[in-house]
This record gives sequence, structure tokens and C-alpha cells, in this order.
Amino acid sequence: MAEDKCGKKMIAVNREVRHEYFVIEALETGIELVGTEVKSLRAGGVNLKDSWADIDDGELIAKGIHISPYEQGNIFNKDPDRPKRLLLHPRRPRRLLAHKAEIRRLGQQIKLQGYTLVPLSLYFKKGRVKLELGLCKGKKLYDKRASAAARDAKRDIDRALKTQR
Repeated sequence: MAEDKCGKKMIAVNREVRHEYFVIEALETGIELVGTEVKSLRAGGVNLKDSWADIDDGELIAKGIHISPYEQGNIFNKDPDRPKRLLLHPRRPRRLLAHKAEIRRLGQQIKLQGYTLVPLSLYFKKGRVKLELGLCKGKKLYDKRASAAARDAKRDIDRALKTQR
């Protein structure tokens, strides 16, 4: 975990999001954790891949985030996964903490414009766990090709400038 200027210690970053989606807006939210999940996060036992967020009954819920059980824990460890009989979403959903007006605004964006809420990163800020949530629009295949071509062109320009010096 590296700490940057703002006092953030990064836990996990969902790198796949910037390839699959256009990130329209980013929002910092708190996340409700139970038991020894924070200790597991400090050990780096989290996976944001294939996770998303949704609004259920006016609450922001993160789904698909896998937090590994804490190895040195005891009988009070929470099971990261739901029982197998609930196969629809095997990982336990976690409530995200945001203002009601922000949740309402995000809900309108999702309904009207067809955007998706995707976790971008998970980090510690002043001792609290924060989740950066992105309001995203899906990329088409030609968008992915165009961004890859732009990235390659920038890399070639940087390489040429570096060799000229």
C-alpha cells in the first residue's frame, strides 16, 4: 500500500474499468464493513474485478466485491460469501455511505442515461476505508480500439522524444 500526498493509502484499483468504460464522474463513498474485514483489507485481501454498485430502496449497494477472510481471525469472522443456496449473487453485498441527494442524482443518471456504477478503487483515508465509485458509460469495440491506438501513438511519441535527447 503506497501513501500519496493526500494521505490516501491505496488498497486496490480496478484497472479493467478504464478499458471497458468511459468514466463520466467519480464519487468518494464510505463502505460499511463488519468484523475483521478491515484487517483483511490492510493485508490486501480484496478483489474489485467484476464488481458493480446498484441503488436498492434508496440505498447505494456494492455487489461482487470479494474480501478474503482474515487469516488470524477467530469465530467472529464474517463469511465473505453468501450460502451456496443463494446463487444469484454469491458475494455479500455491502452498503455504501453517501448523501441522500447524491444517491438520488445517481439514480436519475442511471435511469435516464443508461449509465453504470462501478467501483474504481478502494483506499484508506484518515484511517477510514473509502470506495471511489465511478459513473460510467460502456465502451463499444471501436472505442476500445481508438483508445488503444491513441495510447500506442503517445508511447511512440514519448519514445522518440526520449531518444532525441
